[in-house]
Amino acid sequence: MDGAVNGADRTPSQAASNAEQRAWSLAYAAAKAIGSFDTDRPAGFRLGHLEPTEFPERRECPRPEFPVSAQRPERLQAVGPGDPRADLLWHPARGWECASRTEDAARTLLDLYLPISSATQARPVTVAHLGQSLDGFIATPSGDSSYVTGPENILHLHRLRALCDAVVVGAGTVSADNPQLTTRLVSGSNPVRVILDPACRLPPGLTVFSDRQAETLRVCAAGNGFARRALAAGESLLELAAAPVGLDLAELMRALRARGYHRVLIEGGGVTVSSFLQANLIDRLHIAIAPVLIGEGRPAVRLPPRLRLQDCLRLRHRVYRSGGDILFDCDLRPPAGAGADNDPDQASLQRIL
Repeated sequence: MDGAVNGADRTPSQAASNAEQRAWSLAYAAAKAIGSFDTDRPAGFRLGHLEPTEFPERRECPRPEFPVSAQRPERLQAVGPGDPRADLLWHPARGWECASRTEDAARTLLDLYLPISSATQARPVTVAHLGQSLDGFIATPSGDSSYVTGPENILHLHRLRALCDAVVVGAGTVSADNPQLTTRLVSGSNPVRVILDPACRLPPGLTVFSDRQAETLRVCAAGNGFARRALAAGESLLELAAAPVGLDLAELMRALRARGYHRVLIEGGGVTVSSFLQANLIDRLHIAIAPVLIGEGRPAVRLPPRLRLQDCLRLRHRVYRSGGDILFDCDLRPPAGAGADNDPDQASLQRIL
């Protein structure tokens, strides 16, 4: 016996875990399939395995409490929109949707990720993510942020990176955390790392500039004298017009779209996410709230105050339980229809509202 568990012998948690693994494979394969078929026509797809020669090298997990996905990489195979074997359906106006055969446990995770997987050149998606304490902080006053949220949310963040073409992070976060910004906890390619460094003064020895794990694009203000140093060191550099504070973010997004980055993740920190929100450049906002009180520290979202509550931004949202955290998936776009409302009994990510 090889120790495999038969379907009839699976516990609810094992069944949910298998469904979640399959759902992630579907979401990732759906994102990568965009551009390989005519998105102006309805289509149906089922999940199929990649050839062994196409497998990415398995990456080890740096911390044991963060589970590494070991599922076999997979891709979508066209079967036609009316085929009963279809796992996903493509609708030109709505993007990806679950087929009727999809398990309820898988639908929960797909409900969260398919809006991002559905991004196309004509309808790009920008998603922002923050993990914060119950009282609204992403780090202590000293900058300690490892980790405010639990391992399930860190896994979710790595999935977002894998789905997206580029991940955007501010200079303050890079300086404080020296992050890798890779997808080492899940199967999936690393996004292009876009570092907002208006003064172009982040040292080249930081991980994102030196590890060669993914392409890194440093973004600085046009005419900055330090840009020549970065270019001389062989860095990829994008110069943008300076805004009254920081960079022209609308120009940045136009430049990223021109490079073919249709799914963009704004990962942090709080100042960067807040700046994109204020500029009305975010389509979806994911905020994970951990049951911890920091008291004082580095804030999450901060926007100019409104005098009247009716003028404040009230978001359409869905709520999920992610381990010990609560994840808000907020849609900032105009309403485009309802999603699935099925909740699994056992999973690391559960939709609760």
